[in-house]
Amino acid sequence: MNIVVAGGTGFIGSSLLPALSLAGHSVVLLTRHPDLQKLPPEITPVRWDGLTQGDWGNQIGRADAVINLAGESIGAGRWTPARKRNLLESRLNATRALLEAIRAGTRKPSLFISSSAVGYYGPVESGEVGEDHPAGSGFLADLCLRWEQEASAVGELGIRVVILRTGVVLGRKGGALERMLIPFRLYAGGPIGTGKQWFPWVHRDDVEGVILFALRNESLAGPVNVVAPESVDMRTFCAALGKALSRPSWLAVPSFPLRLALGEMADMILTGQRVVPSKLRSLGYEFRHPALGGALASVV
Repeated sequence: MNIVVAGGTGFIGSSLLPALSLAGHSVVLLTRHPDLQKLPPEITPVRWDGLTQGDWGNQIGRADAVINLAGESIGAGRWTPARKRNLLESRLNATRALLEAIRAGTRKPSLFISSSAVGYYGPVESGEVGEDHPAGSGFLADLCLRWEQEASAVGELGIRVVILRTGVVLGRKGGALERMLIPFRLYAGGPIGTGKQWFPWVHRDDVEGVILFALRNESLAGPVNVVAPESVDMRTFCAALGKALSRPSWLAVPSFPLRLALGEMADMILTGQRVVPSKLRSLGYEFRHPALGGALASVV
């Protein structure tokens, strides 16, 4: 397939691009800095600004599928009013730009895959959370809801839309895990907050796997929970992380200082949901890393 990827230089995209190429797809990367990208020769970088229309739209007209991973990193800084605006607008603007390019083209892709997150559901203290669970409340839930609404508009053009509601993505050299490793390696790791909050996780290999699965499985559509089938709480996750590193998990991080340090962003860590991959299970997706112990052993 001819595939256009927007936002492909981040933690997920940098690993996804080679995987798509290895699977035999022709890949175009939309990027603000095409001359700075160190890419395999089979991946073509094309300049875009994530906002306005331009020559990059010609690539959309030749694409069989478009993958939208664009947006500023959620966990890269405190959620000030200005940063919250940038987090929202970077996602909405990029998705709208892709929508307009698809709408303007005479040839439409058959598939549009767009990122979201389990933060869509907001805090859910009990019960399993499948794709039919309603949106929650709070900044992150509102961001995901509005982001998904923009992506869903592509479906009005007769295009299959898949929305990836990902959990915390585990992988080498980046993501939330890289920051969590620091205290454990200093023998000061432990659960955050009460430790009882659910911690939906997924290995980066399975984010790639689900995207490849979506490319070839036309039955997969709409929102998809991209989380591992093993549900764990924060205390269990940190105990498993300590075991993988041969370090103790004993020094709990209280909620109060975390809220002082991170502000509203602390809610993303101190609350959670028992998210389950209902659609992926029903369609027979086989997880590469279904269990937490094996997943952590592969990345630490």
